[in-house]
Amino acid sequence: MKPGLRGTWLWLLLALAALAPWLGLYPVLGMRILCFALLACAFNLLAGYGGLISFGHAAMFGGAGYIAGQALAQWHVPTPVGLLLGMVFALGVGLIMGLLAVRRHGIYFSMITLALAQIVYFYFLQAPFTGGEDGLQGIPRGTLLGLPLHSDRVMYEFVLAVFALSWWFLRRVNRSPFGQILRASRENEPRLVSLGYNAARYKLGVFLLSAAFAGLAGALKAVVMGFETLDDVHWATSGLVILMTLVGGLGTDLGPVLGALIITVLEDKMGLVARFLVHLTGLSWFSHLADSVGMVIGGIFVVCVLAFRRGIIGELGARLSTRARPGA
Repeated sequence: MKPGLRGTWLWLLLALAALAPWLGLYPVLGMRILCFALLACAFNLLAGYGGLISFGHAAMFGGAGYIAGQALAQWHVPTPVGLLLGMVFALGVGLIMGLLAVRRHGIYFSMITLALAQIVYFYFLQAPFTGGEDGLQGIPRGTLLGLPLHSDRVMYEFVLAVFALSWWFLRRVNRSPFGQILRASRENEPRLVSLGYNAARYKLGVFLLSAAFAGLAGALKAVVMGFETLDDVHWATSGLVILMTLVGGLGTDLGPVLGALIITVLEDKMGLVARFLVHLTGLSWFSHLADSVGMVIGGIFVVCVLAFRRGIIGELGARLSTRARPGA
């Protein structure tokens, strides 16, 4: 796709997203999609371009939600300050996790991030301010530059603006010299080291960037929902974001967004999807899918692994590139 045409499509998608609440989309569902899409984009920066599969992003995501929620509910700080404090916490966790993990490779890197994330999980399970299994309740949305964020539609536009700016920044990072070095490290790290680059330093840098935006996503979700629970800091959330990224397309710009959209809608609206399939096919068997969300998501993952090895966006991009070649 030509750059000009690609830019036009991106502006159209942004306009459609901005108008979505007025076109029938439930704003809270839209904000959940955007928060998980930002988390998936942060993970994609680390895994898709840096080649580092982390099982620790839930620690940054859920931990930032707890810190931002505590800051807003108990310390009564402005909403931007609460989000910033969540990002700072995520950066601190990312720094410790990165320093211990970036010199390891493959499964060893993943297991170190998982172990450290579980330490963070058990801390929030036992910390007095988190509410334990009941979660942290009563998180206010506050105001932004004097504008109240209590309205779901106003809050949606704010979350969309934060997501769009974050997505643009991450895309610029991917296309910068820093992003090119990350790709080189992913493809052939010994050769990169032989050229005089400190691969571990670049890995730590991308880990910190990914942690910061994962923290921003978690803090935003806590403000949107008005509560924070242990589900967000559990390792299963790390697995879920990996699934989102792989289904949409690892190493692509829009793949994580599409993956987050598909998985979040299935989790939230599986009953509606099941009724649509029953109406479309006439088969009452589909009505049982409403109680089997995990099975449906697992089936989608299996189909993507077998038929879309590069994810949905990755496969579409590859086929369009093939058709655009002369003589194809």
